[in-house]
Amino acid sequence: MEKQNDVVVRLAKHVIDTVAEGSNLVFSPTSINVLLSIIAAGSCATTKEQILSFLMSPSTEHLNTVLTEIVSVALADGSERNDLSLSTANGAWIDKSLPLKLSFKELLENSYKATCSQVDFFNKPADVIDEVNTWSEDHTNGLIKQIISKDSIEDIRQSTLILANAVYFKGAWSEKFDARFTKDNDFHLLDGTSVKVPFMTSHKDQYLRRYDGFQVVRLPYVEDQRQFSMYIYLPDASDGLPTLLEKIGSEPGFLDNHIPHYQIELDAFRIPKFKFTFDFKASDVLKDMGLTCPFKSTGGGLTEMVDSPIVGAKLYVSNILHKACIEVDEEGTEAAAVSVGVIRPQCLRKNPDFVADHPFLFTVREDKSGVILFMGQVLDPSKH
Repeated sequence: MEKQNDVVVRLAKHVIDTVAEGSNLVFSPTSINVLLSIIAAGSCATTKEQILSFLMSPSTEHLNTVLTEIVSVALADGSERNDLSLSTANGAWIDKSLPLKLSFKELLENSYKATCSQVDFFNKPADVIDEVNTWSEDHTNGLIKQIISKDSIEDIRQSTLILANAVYFKGAWSEKFDARFTKDNDFHLLDGTSVKVPFMTSHKDQYLRRYDGFQVVRLPYVEDQRQFSMYIYLPDASDGLPTLLEKIGSEPGFLDNHIPHYQIELDAFRIPKFKFTFDFKASDVLKDMGLTCPFKSTGGGLTEMVDSPIVGAKLYVSNILHKACIEVDEEGTEAAAVSVGVIRPQCLRKNPDFVADHPFLFTVREDKSGVILFMGQVLDPSKH
């Protein structure tokens, strides 16, 4: 999973640099990887090779093994707990004039548990938009009601294939925060100003580890056969997030090598409540990162998806849309998406603090498999 997580970091860094434009960000790298794998499965050799290379995967077999692990471990149907829920869905909408290859349809339905619909893009684009948005709402517990805007009718009319995915996660902290202790405090923004936001606090020991220039805290959720945690990567300097991002991006295996395993006593522990949504055209970001084959309007090499070789040669992915939202409060986290360091010797005179009162990075990870469900940055928790 380490290589997959390096892909995650590269993608996150690119999204932050190009489309986040100084805003809060959340997205689901797992979702995008699964979608790319579906595209690879329906592609000719050239497109498949480019996707495998992008995903740092040596072969289709390797990719399928990784995906089986993602689907069977991290995304497996959990217990009947009502305080931990993870559901994921994939959808494909293809023009009704194009017959799907049986082998591709079976792969979609069996391996990826995807729903496949044939639609009339040209004559009924508004119906397609409604259908995709209803699917999104159904699969994110109502959190994401619209992934395709109503004003994109002309875009949709020209489409031949839309792929979408949804991931919904809701987890209660294994140690909840007491809302009575939540108080407003200053959160320092990158531009030097500050905003007052509610901070949650706890006096219990925490999974914390200090490194050179930053610290990492792990906040576990309740467990079933899986173990989900939120990780917060907090730079020491108030304006240190860009530097920390550079470091994370330049060290292979960073996320898997910076995991706090021991609980320690803290003098102060405060993290802000936050809630926001982020959406972007994942296809634009992927093209920008060099993954161009599937999106070529002259033909994306998606020859294994449809029965007609002539049509297959012309088929390409028009868009990959991605939208995610996250809410973190005293009870836990609700999130949905559609689509080794140098350890500083610690001074023993006082316990450390972990006060997330300036911009930080976060992930939501399934710890047994190492799968990263969500990743993002909090620049201003007052913005919803």
